[in-house]
Amino acid sequence: MSTSPRAYTRPLDIQRGRIDLNHGAGGRASAQLIRELFLPAFDNPALRQGDDGARLPPAQGRLVLATDAHVVSPLFFPGGDVGSLAVHGTINDVAVMGAQPLYLTASFIIEEGFALAELQRIAQSMGAAARAAGVAVVTGDTKVVERGKGDGVFISTTGLGVLADGVEVGGALAQPGDAVLISGTIGDHGVAVLSQRESLGFAADVRSDSAALHTLTAAVLAAAPGAVHVLRDPTRGGLATTLNEIASQSAVGMTLDEAAIAVNPPVEAACELLGLDPLYVANEGKLVVICTAAAADAVLAALRAHPLGARAARIGTVTAEGQPFVQMRTRLGGRRIVDWLSGEQLPRIC
Repeated sequence: MSTSPRAYTRPLDIQRGRIDLNHGAGGRASAQLIRELFLPAFDNPALRQGDDGARLPPAQGRLVLATDAHVVSPLFFPGGDVGSLAVHGTINDVAVMGAQPLYLTASFIIEEGFALAELQRIAQSMGAAARAAGVAVVTGDTKVVERGKGDGVFISTTGLGVLADGVEVGGALAQPGDAVLISGTIGDHGVAVLSQRESLGFAADVRSDSAALHTLTAAVLAAAPGAVHVLRDPTRGGLATTLNEIASQSAVGMTLDEAAIAVNPPVEAACELLGLDPLYVANEGKLVVICTAAAADAVLAALRAHPLGARAARIGTVTAEGQPFVQMRTRLGGRRIVDWLSGEQLPRIC
């Protein structure tokens, strides 16, 4: 694609064109990229105003803000791509605070030479995911880095939501005697991404579980008002790391039941091949719920009644340990410590 300013008076050649440095320079090329590629993907009244920010109506309730960055490699994988992942991951960070997500912002860092067709595919996927979730991408930014200084596309997103009065959930609120539940199988996202990495040389019939969880969290909170103490999505570091984080925040222990934690057979086989523990493999569409033991059956029923929680299970109990250890009863009847993830087991997974 020509870098001459005059060239940008013609429509973008989406099918053959590539990103160049002018697309991030803030001039005519940048405006054309936004107008012809990003605006059609995200179109909504706030974005259409074309200002540097978005004017939003007053919200009823407390505001919840979450930010995230997405550097997954490869950019496209079974069940999703970096665009839909950016939407789902940020919505979920707001949702597990007990809030209703309302708006997203998006910042793109694009490498020079990146194909416009792939960028359009990512933007369209991102826009479709946001519309499906009822959340608008209301403002954003685009920057271009020199060839070799990036890796295709990095996306940073911020989510804004509203928290209703009376809803109080957080990682420091788990209590001894609480039940630990999860909405389904573990490890699907991480293995789906790994299956597309050529250097690993294995194939797995696994799709990412990437999904927006806000309707699931709303169903859980409605099923047991005041009885849900913690909501969390076990992403990087997997279920094991997430539970260790909660145990540390709440100064409690946890005991898990290995037989209750479901792993899809292809995921289990891939983990055995690669020497990975599914407990530490990333998820992008699963929900951990910690609630009172008395409310566990009602919460479990609410999870299983939702399409994203059909395989939900009660997997453990919060204990009053002197140290915030997570332990697991194994299928053989023994016990083992489920420790924090040490180092980066799976880089560039989300």
